[in-house]
Amino acid sequence: MQATPQTTRIGFVGLGIMGAPMATNLLRAGYRLAVYNRSDRPRVDAVVAAGARRAGTPREVAANADVTITMVTDTPDVEEVILGREGVIHGAAAGATVIDMSTISPRATRRIAARLAERGVAMLDAPVSGGELGARNGTLAIMVGGAEEVFTACLPVLEAMGKTIIHVGASGAGQTAKLCNQVAGALNNLAVAEALMLAAASGLDARRVLQAISGGAAGSWMMSNIGPKILAGDFAPGFMVDLQQKDLKLVLEAANDVGVAMPGVSLVHQCFNAVQRAGLGREGTQALIKAYEMQHGVQARA
Repeated sequence: MQATPQTTRIGFVGLGIMGAPMATNLLRAGYRLAVYNRSDRPRVDAVVAAGARRAGTPREVAANADVTITMVTDTPDVEEVILGREGVIHGAAAGATVIDMSTISPRATRRIAARLAERGVAMLDAPVSGGELGARNGTLAIMVGGAEEVFTACLPVLEAMGKTIIHVGASGAGQTAKLCNQVAGALNNLAVAEALMLAAASGLDARRVLQAISGGAAGSWMMSNIGPKILAGDFAPGFMVDLQQKDLKLVLEAANDVGVAMPGVSLVHQCFNAVQRAGLGREGTQALIKAYEMQHGVQARA
């Protein structure tokens, strides 16, 4: 049976930059929502004011939900909110489903899914792409791993938060697909940074160069969205450098598991290291350009 607002109670753990608007979209779709966040923030109050019920622990969230969604920062965080002493696993009833929408280790995902399965609880790994704007607009791309029948049942829940929703395989496959997304995005970011740096160092008007190359074969989402932010000196985070680095470490771990060489990922990871060493880890990933600016003493600005 498909999850619908009339038949399905939702729990949501993790009301950060992404989680809060995702939870709000579930409320707008008509779902009854219980929520928990590890710290008390204005975003939590806003979601509660919109109609959610505040819970005291992940366990309490799951005890009042047919589907519990987790959206936290890293693998240890997911393990804590799902498997910890007050975790989802201790509140979820047999027949319930957990959907983890964080970006974490595929290996850890399979381990968590196995632990939940012992309690009769299904799990989908459904990481997202699209940033804060996609979360607010309900247009996220969602890559889903897990049993196909569980995916089909939960599809209406996912459709309240995303636009492109693809089932890519068994448990852990969603996380692996998200890491593939991060590979393509990070290397595209690197290409934009290098192109603009060459333009600036050569004395060209970087804005005109960006305009010229965006409409051709080099055009991309990154070129059109990250490029203008670099030129405007706008380094506010849509997605933070620190989180990008966490994901790239996961990429390298996953690549090591299957014996794949990824020199491009290693390069962009090292460039982001330079950005972090400069104390800029909480800036947006467009701050990658600063690794080049620091090296060459030239700013890539309009």
